[in-house]
Amino acid sequence: MRRASVLASALLGAFAAAAGAQTRVSPDPGYAATGQQIERLIRHEIEDKALPSVTIALVDDQRIVWAQAFGWADVERRTPATAETVHRVGSVSKLFTDIGIMQLVERGELDLDAPVTTYLPEFAPRNPYDRPITLRQLMSHRSGLLREPPVGNYFDPDGSSLAAMVESLNGRSLVYQPGSRVKYSNAAIGVVGYVLEARSGEPFARHLQRAVLEPMGLTSSGFAPTPALQGRLAKAYMWARDGRQYEAPTFELGMAPAGSMYSTVLDLGRFLSVLFAGGRTRSGVQLLRPETIETMWSPQFGVPDQGRAFGIGFALSTLDGHRHVGHGGAIYGFATDLAALPDQKLGAVVVTTLDVANAVSERISTAALRAMLAERNGQPVEPVRIPVAIDTARARRLEGRYASAHDASAHSVRLVERAGRLFFDNGDRLSLRAFADTLVIDDRIAFGARILPLADDRIMVGQDTLHRVLETKPAPAPPRWTGLIGEYGWDHNTLYILERDGVLHALIEWFFLYPLEEVSATEFRFPARGLYDGESLLFTLGPDGRATQVEAASVVFARRAVGTEAGVTFRITPVRPIAELRAAAVAASPPREPGEFRDTDLVELQSLDPTIRYDIRYASTNNFMGEVFYTEARALMQRPAAEALVRAHRRLAAQGYGLLIHDAYRPWSVTKMFWDATPADLRHFVADPASGSRHNRGAAVDLTLYELATGEPVRMVGGYDEFSPRSYPEYPGGTSLQRWHRELLRDAMEAEGFTVYEWEWWHFDYAGWRGWRIGNVPFGRGEGVER
Repeated sequence: MRRASVLASALLGAFAAAAGAQTRVSPDPGYAATGQQIERLIRHEIEDKALPSVTIALVDDQRIVWAQAFGWADVERRTPATAETVHRVGSVSKLFTDIGIMQLVERGELDLDAPVTTYLPEFAPRNPYDRPITLRQLMSHRSGLLREPPVGNYFDPDGSSLAAMVESLNGRSLVYQPGSRVKYSNAAIGVVGYVLEARSGEPFARHLQRAVLEPMGLTSSGFAPTPALQGRLAKAYMWARDGRQYEAPTFELGMAPAGSMYSTVLDLGRFLSVLFAGGRTRSGVQLLRPETIETMWSPQFGVPDQGRAFGIGFALSTLDGHRHVGHGGAIYGFATDLAALPDQKLGAVVVTTLDVANAVSERISTAALRAMLAERNGQPVEPVRIPVAIDTARARRLEGRYASAHDASAHSVRLVERAGRLFFDNGDRLSLRAFADTLVIDDRIAFGARILPLADDRIMVGQDTLHRVLETKPAPAPPRWTGLIGEYGWDHNTLYILERDGVLHALIEWFFLYPLEEVSATEFRFPARGLYDGESLLFTLGPDGRATQVEAASVVFARRAVGTEAGVTFRITPVRPIAELRAAAVAASPPREPGEFRDTDLVELQSLDPTIRYDIRYASTNNFMGEVFYTEARALMQRPAAEALVRAHRRLAAQGYGLLIHDAYRPWSVTKMFWDATPADLRHFVADPASGSRHNRGAAVDLTLYELATGEPVRMVGGYDEFSPRSYPEYPGGTSLQRWHRELLRDAMEAEGFTVYEWEWWHFDYAGWRGWRIGNVPFGRGEGVER
């Protein structure tokens, strides 16, 4: 986890320079205004959303009229991205797989409407309906198959052969009747790729290279990670709402036909040119007939389902009345949008190297197509409208919970202010910016939804008018869910089972939160929408009633060991003996700091308010190292910070809570012991003695809540000094009540000038903490710290 912290810092430090590190290819003066506006938008998005890189190519029929990269192919090495940088393009891969199939259809070797078992007799999912699955259904997401295959799925780092992937679907029930509704499925396109492999008699990747990619002249594309492609592959990055960020994994997918293609924006631009030419390549090869491409661009099952329409592979929509075709792609750190106006023969390809930032790629491609269309028609290119930051005072006025006046449980949202920024929270916390009086969601993962503040504490969300309501304390989660709540799966892709508003939820693929329908004590179901619509979750319970795994949407996620049980103190094994660490710390001296500092005026917190309670862990062995570090259980802070803390304590009393202090002023020598004892991958939980700690300055405090009525500490999502993700202030798991308590503590402290430390919900720094000098006076009577 230390790696995540260092990487995030490297990215943040690189973005300003990244905007200037670009390689331009084939600029076209006919689209100068388009280029200016889209470059302005891209530069804004890179800075506003901390994107490692954005790469774009624009196509007018047979010409790539603009291709440019902004940012870094490798942030840490400062390697600029270029238009020749290779990316993983995720589900854009599906279009090439489908083209391979359509070539065989044109030759009469395959029938789109024949049962797929005609070509794969070994394919045997459980189909209780009287309609067989066909290639047309598979390729237009109407097969009813699971989204992911049990083997070789998006989560599976071990990969698999296509044969093994297809075999894993055997015996698995269809989610919906074939042909009845849209059910997006990576497994379906995996099956399509296996049909191609079986009928061509050669490995899928080799066949597509020979029959599709090479004739198109796509020399920097492929489904196999060759050394040539890997040598130009950009580094992409994963992130999570709780603050983590790390390099994306690069393992191959078992359902490669659905998402494992490598390419550049230049190659994808050439691909669009082939489509615009009716399937004829620059070398004169008729790859597909024009009528075949039109079929791929036409709805296959009539009226769009749930607002979604698919042709053969292509997603279909309209843009300002014009026919719009394309596909997005999302795979571990890469977010791609390939979009075209086929009747105007205009296209755009945009890739960014940050996970699930498809809303950004799509916004850029949409703005580019609009600008190109206007400029080619001789019309003025309208400036791209970029929302602005919301004034901090306005953000604080709007903060609160809003709900329907008729049924608060039917529709409610929260507007949350954090560090002067306003967020829209309806399950995910999305950044808000402003278009004059209107607020707009403008986030890495979503853009465009409007919120209009009205008079009398009301807001309009879409067509719904919501009223400000009192934020009430949530009820405890039902005890029957206690053994289910937790983390499951892999480091690179973790599934959270959590309780929210009295409903069990699944947070999957880091950002997609779904309420679950309870079928039985161990069976739940995803809603009939979203990524895993209609699929089931089956929990396996151990003898203690605690789930050991959950099979979610056919994928088995093992329970992860995270933190400690309630009441159990987290422990590390020091990397060196305690006696050795103590001797080294006592012999060392704090770093020298130039400049002027405020006078030290440490005051005992209980001397200001005796109802503040203490549980000073480092004055006992009940701490993460199991050693005594303080000779007295005392909590001291610089007077302004102490007085602010007392105000927070008294603010909380109105709601029945008080502050329980775990640590405040900490001698520098103790900080050095903590650092030297802690394994490198956990050091983001302890301060580096080379720069000193906020605790050393007497301007930081570790604390939690206790109930005034009982005197008992409040149970949070994770425990104090627990070196785990549950300690992060934005950790999404646990229960509504646990998160509510965490937010209550944070709100009270931030109202009095404290800020929470990014990795620890219990650690708060007082404003201006740098103004006090690092201290190293130990605890104890006569040792220099006054009572």
